[in-house]
Amino acid sequence: MRMNKVVELQENIKNHLKEIIQSIGHLDDDFEVILETPKEKENGDYATNCALQLTKVFRKAPKIIAQNIVDKFDCYEYNVEKIEIAGPGFINFFIKKIFLTTIIKEIITLDTEYGKSSIGNNEKINVEFVSANPTGDLHLGHARGAVIGDALCRILEKAGYDVTREYYVNDAGNQIHNLALSTISRYEQQLGIESKMPEDGYFGQDIIEISKELIAKYQDKYLEDTKERYELFKDYAKKYELNKIKKDLADFNVNFDVWSSEQALYNDNKVDRAIDKIKAKGYIYEHDGAVWFKSTAFGDDKDRVLRKSDHTLTYLTPDIAYHIDKLERGYDKLIDILGADHHGYVPRLKASIECLTGDQDKLEVIIIQMVKLLKNGVEYKMSKRSGKAITIRDLIEEVGVDATRYFFTMRSSDSQMDFDMDLATKKANDNPVFYAQYAHARICSIMRQREEKNYHFDLIDEYNLITSEKAMEILKYLAEFPLVVAQSALKRAPNIIVNYINNLAQAFHSFYNSEKVIDELDISKTNQMLALVKATQITLRNSLNLIGVSAPQKM
Repeated sequence: MRMNKVVELQENIKNHLKEIIQSIGHLDDDFEVILETPKEKENGDYATNCALQLTKVFRKAPKIIAQNIVDKFDCYEYNVEKIEIAGPGFINFFIKKIFLTTIIKEIITLDTEYGKSSIGNNEKINVEFVSANPTGDLHLGHARGAVIGDALCRILEKAGYDVTREYYVNDAGNQIHNLALSTISRYEQQLGIESKMPEDGYFGQDIIEISKELIAKYQDKYLEDTKERYELFKDYAKKYELNKIKKDLADFNVNFDVWSSEQALYNDNKVDRAIDKIKAKGYIYEHDGAVWFKSTAFGDDKDRVLRKSDHTLTYLTPDIAYHIDKLERGYDKLIDILGADHHGYVPRLKASIECLTGDQDKLEVIIIQMVKLLKNGVEYKMSKRSGKAITIRDLIEEVGVDATRYFFTMRSSDSQMDFDMDLATKKANDNPVFYAQYAHARICSIMRQREEKNYHFDLIDEYNLITSEKAMEILKYLAEFPLVVAQSALKRAPNIIVNYINNLAQAFHSFYNSEKVIDELDISKTNQMLALVKATQITLRNSLNLIGVSAPQKM
């Protein structure tokens, strides 16, 4: 991973500490020195508890061990202004303030590229998410999965992975059969013919709209019950519903590289071939007329049926074929983002990957927990527009894209969340998305003032006039951004980015309220301060972009 000077300094300090520890008698190469940023500013810029960890090794009080380490530390070489031993034996490092400013020039020079790293090593990752049946609207659970999936893809790309976003279209099976029958029934009803909707049919307004379009296009041409009518209406309804899904997702700032069809797997005989591949491995058997996969050999709690005794396939069978197809397309890693109701499905799917590749870790599954919408302090379930369940379209209209995306990525995907719609739409500092975007808008205001007064920001190696504690706090956050992106990618956790945005916005607002950026009596300092603010603007914008949230110029 490419490191900026400040991050590189942290690594160098850790390595130097390890060398010192070895020189005083602890020769364990696996011993890891942890360097953290203290919560309290008076405890320095970085701190380590390594002396406490070594108490049993050296059989000495941690303060004595800490002093031995400090005595050997080369402050000049590592840009350390002073070192203090605190509490039971913590070692606190105070970095030379001027050194922290070296990050400013790099950020402004890199601009949109700042935060990129190469930890992904161009590994080919396929991320499949949303993948709802094309039979109706995308709802609340789909919305959270869409946001987390899209944000994760953005973060992985920033961290150097080769990412493909994929939507698996469940366009085969009984739900599509019922979609076709529902469309036929509505078509006949619109033409004045009594027609009963199927028991498991789709009763939404969109099916009526589809039937009206079919009448406008074909009039009463397809009143006769034929295979041609069935296939035509099925394909028309699927395309209509899928186009609606695509539009809603695009309006939600979610776009896919690949739309993969379940029906295509059947058309290309890939489902039967999947069974044959497992059979060739010796893990298929027949019992009571059904075909079984011996998934217990790979950690599943029971064996799974692939083909029922009536010769119909279970849901698992085409899913295995689909994952084989993805691996055969050359992906190193598959990530599936699934709803909480799929939790029990994971072991059998990973068992099939283990059976066919010998490595179940080629598949990662992220489970998205449920969301509860709150409005006026009570659960909010129904759409004002339709009187039915809340859809992505409702969220866009009532809350907005930015607020919805920010709130959905604020919490870890494996935790249930309460989404406070009143807070999300509130234009006040206790609304985290407003607070973060307002920080960017404030910076844009400063930049407009700079242009009006014809000031510029200096691009120099060190900014000797930036010395305040508020500025130093911002600089430490700015320097950490590439590490935060890398950590978020490795942990598959977009909420790490949101936490970073919150901290950076807070640091900037605090700086803004206590510092004078533009001082007409001190142009040299003004130019340096403007460079700091510009670097903050770039980093804040880049971090917001990682979760698909805009960085507004004005608010």
